[in-house]
Amino acid sequence: MRWKNSSSPTSLGLAYPRRNVFIPSESGLRVKQKPKQSDGVVKSFEEKMKPIAPPTVIRDDGEEGRWTVYFKPDDRFGKPKAYMIFQLLTSELYSSPTKAAMASLYQQCAADKLNEYTYDASLAGLTYDFQVLPRGVRLTFGGYNDKLKSYASYVSSKLARDLDDVLPSNEEEFGRYKDNLMRALSAFNVKEPYAHAIYYSSLTQQPHYFKYTNDELVSALKETTLDQLQEYVKTIWARGKGEALIQGNYDKKEALDIVSTLDKTLSFETIKSDQYPARLKPLPLPVTKPGKQQPTRLTISEPNPSNENAASQITLQCLGKSEKDHVLIEILSAIIEEPFYDNLRTKQQLGYIVSSGVKAVDQSRTLSVIVQSNVVTADKITQAMVDFLDGVTDRLTPLTSIDIELFVKGLVDRRVEPDKQLAVEVTRNWSEISNGRFQYDRLQAEVAALLSITKQDIIDYWNRLYITERRMLISEIVPKTGQSSSKAPALSKGYSGGVPTTELGINDIERLRALGEENIVE
Repeated sequence: MRWKNSSSPTSLGLAYPRRNVFIPSESGLRVKQKPKQSDGVVKSFEEKMKPIAPPTVIRDDGEEGRWTVYFKPDDRFGKPKAYMIFQLLTSELYSSPTKAAMASLYQQCAADKLNEYTYDASLAGLTYDFQVLPRGVRLTFGGYNDKLKSYASYVSSKLARDLDDVLPSNEEEFGRYKDNLMRALSAFNVKEPYAHAIYYSSLTQQPHYFKYTNDELVSALKETTLDQLQEYVKTIWARGKGEALIQGNYDKKEALDIVSTLDKTLSFETIKSDQYPARLKPLPLPVTKPGKQQPTRLTISEPNPSNENAASQITLQCLGKSEKDHVLIEILSAIIEEPFYDNLRTKQQLGYIVSSGVKAVDQSRTLSVIVQSNVVTADKITQAMVDFLDGVTDRLTPLTSIDIELFVKGLVDRRVEPDKQLAVEVTRNWSEISNGRFQYDRLQAEVAALLSITKQDIIDYWNRLYITERRMLISEIVPKTGQSSSKAPALSKGYSGGVPTTELGINDIERLRALGEENIVE
């Protein structure tokens, strides 16, 4: 009787949590297609080399149409989950530092304003990501497929239509968001010198419309107003070309219905193919001939006066687009990684941060070595790294066929390892779609290239990368005080055009990028 006549929660000052509408139903957890192969079954190498079925185009409105939609039902993982990626291609979003700063500001405001709604969704296993990128706007949703469509529809509606719900409501609120972003940008100055060396090196290899300097963004943000932000956000969703990838526990009809629903929500004006934004193209570094020209050297003062570390990074750029080019630079990285660390960190004890690795900008690849030190100056770090690189050929010569096979095997094993999660396959498929290459069997093609590599291939490739076609950049960071300090570098070394000088200061970066844009390799 006491339970039947108990007091109501509200009379006791209690409140139940609100109902989570994103928890999937029992029927929504049903798997539509059984996986072709169950977990735990060991595949042979030949089976691993068979390309995974790629997404297919289920809607194509043509070059000047609204949507191109790619779809793949889950036939490998057997879980009631799915992922949706929607991209609205549109130009002008990054056409100036001001617009790039407003893109970051919009993302920050939207994430904060949507947090109350998306929190329950996250508890129910749903995720979303929103990015304003140089080529357009991207929305990504993932998780249990049962409520994913309604979740995506709500979030996209808030972002594209109910702008008052995701933008600052007054100048005071706008000031808080602006201050948060300003603090984040200003934090650049207190990063470690090696991070600054990496940043300035990457800056020289990307076009202006893809990457602005931190100083440009800070200056632009200072002048940005709430009215500007509101007008900018309206233009983001006004026009474009839609691309989508839907993959997981859906069928074709459901996938098309999802796109139709999002299309009505976004309601953008279709653009023509000649209005599509440009794709990222790496800026080629200048070619310098060993013995005749010094490599391009960029020397910059460390912006944090209290940091007494010096840093230097050497970047070797390869513009080759073939699978063989891509795997050869990875083999070289694997070969030098341990001896580079052992030589400069263990034996010479130049610093605690000593590393090497490969990075990608579109289809180009770079091999980089980097050291940060509080005991020697930047130029001495650079000389030690150059000495090491000069001796790489001597390290390659004694390698045996067994040595090569071991390096190759490590790279092959990583590529043929089956995906553990649907998200990994989706990310790889979207990468092929977004960059316009559509090479879904890339991993298998790279494995085939790896298995054909010979010792002479590696030696020839190194000679081309480091000697005959050397695109090399040294980026040095010089501290103002401490044992590793040296004379403050000039802001400019007179790099004004024509034949490029090889000694650069921070004010010469823009001219170097402009020269690269003039010589982009298609």
